[in-house]
Amino acid sequence: MMIKALGWQKVVLIPTTFLVISWSTAALAQANKLYNPIPLKASEISDNLSDKDIPTGQGGYARDYLVQLNKDDNLAIDLSSENFDSIITLLGPDGNTVAENDDGPDGSSNSLLFTRITKTGTYVVRVRSFGETGVGTFKLKVTRLQPMK
Repeated sequence: MMIKALGWQKVVLIPTTFLVISWSTAALAQANKLYNPIPLKASEISDNLSDKDIPTGQGGYARDYLVQLNKDDNLAIDLSSENFDSIITLLGPDGNTVAENDDGPDGSSNSLLFTRITKTGTYVVRVRSFGETGVGTFKLKVTRLQPMK
């Protein structure tokens, strides 16, 4: 309570822990609205990278797709665009980079990545533009390779 010259005035005290928890919950809700990876429901998609996607900090943008992978899956991830220089990154369930490719073996600015999965889980396939090369349409193809018999 607080005493004033003209009388008593009631002051409501809010515990600091309540304020911190309330702010943290609001911050998490806001962060979830900002980062929302897209479930990859087909092995091949056409999509569009725009300035509404994740800024890379290097002048380009990125778009993330979630894919469920199993231990010992052999993958080929192909990313092509006529609008920007592409980079493909595969992030593991822990958020660390599993594999990445900038330019494919054909000498183009498209990306082709081959990798073997060592742990079952939800992975992120990140499509991004190199530097400030921009935005635009792209094709992404994720193929689980089968061993020859």
